Amino acid sequence: MSSIAENLQRIKSEIPTDITLVAVSKTKPNAAVLEAYDAGQRDFGENYVQELVDKHEQLPKDIRWHFIGHLQSNKVKYIAPFVHLIHGVDSFKLLQEINKQGLKNNRVIDCLLQLYIAKEETKFGLLFEESEAILNSESFKALKNISIKGFMAMASNTDNSEQIKSEFLSVREFAREASSVFHLPFSTLSYGMSSDYKLALEAGSNMVRIGSTIFGERNYN
Repeated sequence: MSSIAENLQRIKSEIPTDITLVAVSKTKPNAAVLEAYDAGQRDFGENYVQELVDKHEQLPKDIRWHFIGHLQSNKVKYIAPFVHLIHGVDSFKLLQEINKQGLKNNRVIDCLLQLYIAKEETKFGLLFEESEAILNSESFKALKNISIKGFMAMASNTDNSEQIKSEFLSVREFAREASSVFHLPFSTLSYGMSSDYKLALEAGSNMVRIGSTIFGERNYN
């Protein structure tokens, strides 16, 4: 069985150097995170607020923590002081709360709008029209303590690679159009996980979120 460091080295050899690799460390012990850290990894993704807070307190302070799960508004305050990037912003209400907590912590919090592209009701996200409506609103323009860096998405859970690639490409096209319309540099496209990151890279992703291929299968609490 390959070590975490060996897995990281293999994945990094497969992706261009300008792609950000987020190692999804949810449910993994600190020792596993440190093994990846010692191999040079600095971007880590978590989807449970309490676990993220605990790891931030206990692990090296130059780690860039990404929150990649479904974030509840009442839990933003716990990660607002330190989170590097919030991936799954799927409502204007959540954006308002992130802005409020950013103001309290005297920082601008980087975010991605999560787009709904999958043919599944279990996935979260904004429809393209909903994203446009938010970006076009005066209420959004008044939020000074958040910065929308781009978009995040999850494809359908299917073996149909053409469908997956098509869903990913729809995000890239939307980002291009939105950048032109709103004159904002939506530079981050976060899609692609262990099962589909190669398709995601072909479809323009520049940030992939990989867990099991690095750390092994997920541990369930």
